[in-house]
Amino acid sequence: MSAEQKAAELGLKFEPIEPGYLNLCIRTGNLLMASGHVSDQKGRLGENVSLEEGIAAARDCAVKILRSVRDEHGTLDGLRVIKLLGCVNSTPDFTDQHLVINGASDLFHELYGKTGDGYHARSALGFAALPTGVAVEVEAIFEIIDA
Repeated sequence: MSAEQKAAELGLKFEPIEPGYLNLCIRTGNLLMASGHVSDQKGRLGENVSLEEGIAAARDCAVKILRSVRDEHGTLDGLRVIKLLGCVNSTPDFTDQHLVINGASDLFHELYGKTGDGYHARSALGFAALPTGVAVEVEAIFEIIDA
């Protein structure tokens, strides 16, 4: 089953994107570079956002990234997930940023395979604050493997 078919099976819908101040996804050569996409969830992990809410927030970021990638590339098919950078708004004593960003990684694994094109490099970092007080921000790099 293709990534497009899997996304449809998961109920994901991707509306067209109106150009804004910054480019949400840009192609350079055979790479798609997705800007940081923020969660709707606000707050800080370790303070007023639970681990489960953080995981859902990271997944929300991944859905938004897929929308931008699809808008630029025209499809979710023919892609390989190369790298994710996950930023978690968290207190100094919160140390489960990696578990939060699993919310994004898990969605990419569902669509592209955990051992195949979805098997990616990743960083998960804690931050004292993120823009507008969001809980999570994720950016991604994809390789176009089937033109």
